[in-house]
Amino acid sequence: MLHYFLKRLMGLIPTLLIVSVLVFLFVHMLPGDPARLAAGQDADEQTIALVRSELGLDRPLPEQFVTYFGHLLQGDMGTSIRTRRPVSTEIAERFMPTLLLTVTSMVWAVAFGMVIGIVSAVYRNQWPDRLGMALAVSGISFPAFALGMLLMQIFSVQLGWLPTVGADGWRNYILPSLTLGAAVAAVMARFTRASFVDVIQEDFVRTARAKGLNERVVIAKHCLRNALIPVVTMMGLQFGFLLGGSIVVEAVFNWPGLGRLLVDSVNQRDYPVIQGLVLLFSLEFILINLIVDVLYGFINPTIRYK
Repeated sequence: MLHYFLKRLMGLIPTLLIVSVLVFLFVHMLPGDPARLAAGQDADEQTIALVRSELGLDRPLPEQFVTYFGHLLQGDMGTSIRTRRPVSTEIAERFMPTLLLTVTSMVWAVAFGMVIGIVSAVYRNQWPDRLGMALAVSGISFPAFALGMLLMQIFSVQLGWLPTVGADGWRNYILPSLTLGAAVAAVMARFTRASFVDVIQEDFVRTARAKGLNERVVIAKHCLRNALIPVVTMMGLQFGFLLGGSIVVEAVFNWPGLGRLLVDSVNQRDYPVIQGLVLLFSLEFILINLIVDVLYGFINPTIRYK
């Protein structure tokens, strides 16, 4: 297992290299002039040229990439064009609010989604199954920004129970986490149901029931562990999507996280910050997939020896 872990960890290097090249080319294809935005609307052409030279944007693109990649190898992601602060500092200040929001959303979404999925599978084609899948389809179909505004209108504007913006206390996490986790809970419910339906029909489950075991023991001991592998896979993917894809929710709730930072950076054509954020999101997905693969060995010990 350790050899496999180290081998996968070494595989990060070529992947991140390819991502860094693609991200560099992508951000330089964005329309707009970062030097003009940094210099201000009233700046003349001479001032804009000076700013462009200061930012190194007047050099050939291959030379810019060599400089960028050389600094990246030294752990330097550059300086923000917008704030003139190190990119690592900009990202570090916004990382924790996004991580805490993602973890909060993921915890309730996975718990709620798995319970609905298991109940739907056990009572397949009965009213609990129909109700659970109706909720799941609603959660997938309802757009996140619309759900966020609806929750704000009900619980903040009309009832006055919860705050709408900021990340100052635990109450600020309730509405954004519900908005962000609704689709995840729906996906987890449908995926858990499908996985449990397949496992429940296996011979070892029928054998356990034939031995006279309690149905709860059959579900918890025999079905749950065997149905977890595809569920854990989806769980890891959804966590990665939440961590890197909370842009809409953070914009609706004015959340001081990475999603809001990415939107501001794209609007200002802040190349170094955009590149740093996309590299971070890519690294997160790779590490999450690695953790999921390692978890397979703990869920099913036979995988560990293959």
